[in-house]
Amino acid sequence: MKKGYRQLEVWKQGKQIAVQIYRITNGPPWDRDWGLRDQVRRAAVSIPSNIAEGDARGSNRDSIRFFRIALGSLAELETQLEIAQEIGYLPPDQLRQLAVDLQRLGGRLGALIRSRSDT
Repeated sequence: MKKGYRQLEVWKQGKQIAVQIYRITNGPPWDRDWGLRDQVRRAAVSIPSNIAEGDARGSNRDSIRFFRIALGSLAELETQLEIAQEIGYLPPDQLRQLAVDLQRLGGRLGALIRSRSDT
């Protein structure tokens, strides 16, 4: 089986964040708010999913389009996590660590987009 996207650090990091989000949202107070919980989970899963789909595309142009969608999902997740912190679902220190991880991932994803744009 071709490894492809599984070798990309951005995919590995994105998948790790998605797993972390599932663990964070698996219990109170998240279990009382299905709407926000599901939105947060969908945005988190969308990041590595779009990275994988983009890497599997036949052209850099197609790949870049999906990588940009992943960046959009990352921004969506950041926004949702800020809301979650403000309504008391997420402690400030946990939000700070997630924000650092998401910023790092966004930087790597931006670098991947630039590298694919140059070819």
